[in-house]
Amino acid sequence: MADDPQKPASEFLDQSEIDRLLAQTTVEAGPKSVLIRADGRRGDAQAVSKVEAYDFRNPVFLSEIELRRLRLLHEDFIRYLSARLSLFLRMEFGLKMAKLTTVTYSKFTESLPNPTHICLFKAEPLVGVGILDINPRLALTIADRLLGGRGHSVKAERYLTEIEVALLEDIIVIVLEEWCGQWKSEQDLRPAIIGHENNGRFLQTSPKDAIVLALTLEVNFGDCSEQMQVGVPYYTIEPLVKKMQARRQKDTAITTVEKRASWQKAYDHISMPVRAEWEAFELTLREVSSLRVGDIIEMPADLMQKTRVLLNGTAKFVGNAGLDSDRVAVQISRKIPLTPEEISHGKHDGRKSS
Repeated sequence: MADDPQKPASEFLDQSEIDRLLAQTTVEAGPKSVLIRADGRRGDAQAVSKVEAYDFRNPVFLSEIELRRLRLLHEDFIRYLSARLSLFLRMEFGLKMAKLTTVTYSKFTESLPNPTHICLFKAEPLVGVGILDINPRLALTIADRLLGGRGHSVKAERYLTEIEVALLEDIIVIVLEEWCGQWKSEQDLRPAIIGHENNGRFLQTSPKDAIVLALTLEVNFGDCSEQMQVGVPYYTIEPLVKKMQARRQKDTAITTVEKRASWQKAYDHISMPVRAEWEAFELTLREVSSLRVGDIIEMPADLMQKTRVLLNGTAKFVGNAGLDSDRVAVQISRKIPLTPEEISHGKHDGRKSS
């Protein structure tokens, strides 16, 4: 275009002018940018807003607090399970949490190794089917120990036989009982084994996009170090999570109940000096010494309304002095608040602190 004879040279912009126009456009467009919030309201994009990244391919329905509580619950599950399996197998059975996260059902099944041993279970009366995955090397080592072996790691990678599956069910029942036992504060659960599989590619126990709470355990049994996984659909444990949240909120709620003063019979015979006084004015010592019988001292007109009532020498109330029939009385109008010195050095009942 620079060689076009019909275009005057003044219509072309050099690079510096283009950069200046772009910078001016950016500055002008900045304050006009609008932020649309989740409820549809428009706001200033420059205002302080908490923006968090969200992965739509891996949605998470559990907040950080909920996931932390579930982590604490499963840590207890791991500790109790390790002790119980060690007693059952008469050999140390070490367990450690490797990962606790939420993934889709399709990703969870794709992560299962092949070959492997999969146990399908239910936690009655909850809906949904859970998955317990045990590495075949670990399963064969446990089966060898149950048959009287020393628990040495079995190097073979193969599918389990029916006899080995039957032996392994005793271990699986213990795992499921301990997992269900951790929810007893919310609901009593009964574990039930509904089937065994050896390949996770063809499992259809949940929709592909269903969210699964996946727990990965590192197992150390003798010289065998393998993994074990527990996957439970989120819709299965959702009622338990809600009950857990409600219970936590109820336990942490602070209820302030006003403590009313009550009269005790032991107070009936306690005597306390009561005195009424006024702060009228000040006199010098010479003026006081010159007072004689019959002298008149002028008092302010509103002094009766500022009568102070002293209990055991401490001013507690302000009232209005007057006559009630043939007796002098003080009608209390307000309470004198405690001074900072009285609060720090004494108690509210008038007693001095030790």
